[in-house]
Amino acid sequence: MRLEVGKVYVKDVQFGAQTRLESEVLYVNKEELLQVVGGDERIKSIDVDIAKPGEETRIIPVKDVIEPRVKVEGNGGIFPGFISKVDTVGSGRTHVLKGAAVVTTGKIVGFQEGIIDMSGEGARYTPFSKTNNIVVICEPKEGVKQHEHEEAVRIIGFKAAAYLGELAKNIQPDEIKTFETLPLLEQVKQYPDLPKVIYVYMLQTQGLLHDTYVYGVDAKKIIPTFIYPTEVFDGAIVSGNCVSACDKNPSYVHMNHPVIEDLYERHGKDINFLGCIITNENVYLADKERSSNYTAKLVHFLGADAAIISEEGFGNPDADLVMNCNKITDLGIKTVLITDEYAGQDGSSQSLADSTPKGDAVVTAGNANEVIVLPVMKKVIGHPEVADVIAGGHVGSLREDGSIEAEIQVITGATNEVGFNYLTAKGF
Repeated sequence: MRLEVGKVYVKDVQFGAQTRLESEVLYVNKEELLQVVGGDERIKSIDVDIAKPGEETRIIPVKDVIEPRVKVEGNGGIFPGFISKVDTVGSGRTHVLKGAAVVTTGKIVGFQEGIIDMSGEGARYTPFSKTNNIVVICEPKEGVKQHEHEEAVRIIGFKAAAYLGELAKNIQPDEIKTFETLPLLEQVKQYPDLPKVIYVYMLQTQGLLHDTYVYGVDAKKIIPTFIYPTEVFDGAIVSGNCVSACDKNPSYVHMNHPVIEDLYERHGKDINFLGCIITNENVYLADKERSSNYTAKLVHFLGADAAIISEEGFGNPDADLVMNCNKITDLGIKTVLITDEYAGQDGSSQSLADSTPKGDAVVTAGNANEVIVLPVMKKVIGHPEVADVIAGGHVGSLREDGSIEAEIQVITGATNEVGFNYLTAKGF
């Protein structure tokens, strides 16, 4: 598959009488947007606000972050299985409003939701402090069950992103990047002397609001399978989960997947990137065994010399990560693992719930238990009181002056396990 991604830059966002893009400024007609996303009987009220880089603004609790995109050429449409039909995507051309994002918030869905600060200490930990955010505030009706609340907010976010993405359809992009993966035998022949690399793309699928969707299907219902990397850029994989904010992959991260982009960057230079195997993270041991067996089998069948394996979440999924590592390594295939750590606030605890001596090449995204203080913000969008109950917070996290003391676990993207974050390491 060959996909062109056209980037249309957005440097500012404002409300306006007409939704349009002019001189890199995104103008949003609030009333029209509300009309597009409204109508769900489970939602009591919807509002829209704006949060820009550098402003003293806090968004809490954050459910999802979504990038506005639109299909310009090729099969299907954006967010297949939700906004568009289930035609296979990943070819042709897709345009992106680069620098803009839709953020969903409102009454908390599950305790594992996050915070985005647009300035101050917290802004240093989240990539979404640098995006011009259109914040959609969804308040559910009383009595709506959590899974229905999550579904309603998720679809509203996709509708908003698709509506804004349409603006880029007929605009000449500022930049175009091309990504291509050939059918397997052709791909192998293209660079026969380079090591063949597969990306094992673990999806959060533990249920109870820990779900990821592939073409609209809850991924805990799938067996591991191959997917063209370009399909991911068209929204074939989206978030529906409330896993801890620091290492959750919001839909925006799936559509801008840094591991996939980096592998394409190295393709033809020092590796031959064959594509992605998506697999799930299960709760029961038999399901973990089945999926890891199948994943290892696929990696071997595709003839990979090496595999990069990333997880989403922590604790229970660490077992899936280790199983994938052990079984792929046992087939003579080199592995590199990407994870984050929960090493305790002093850094002295065991970092992962499971481990293996075969995991001898690991990239860490940081310790999610690190404690910081988020300063007072002039403006708070959402419900600040949930700072005391979201994962990484504690009773008393929200101080009387409005500042928040908590682990970086509360910050959306702080220790993202595919590297969509700002933490790095220093040598001494």
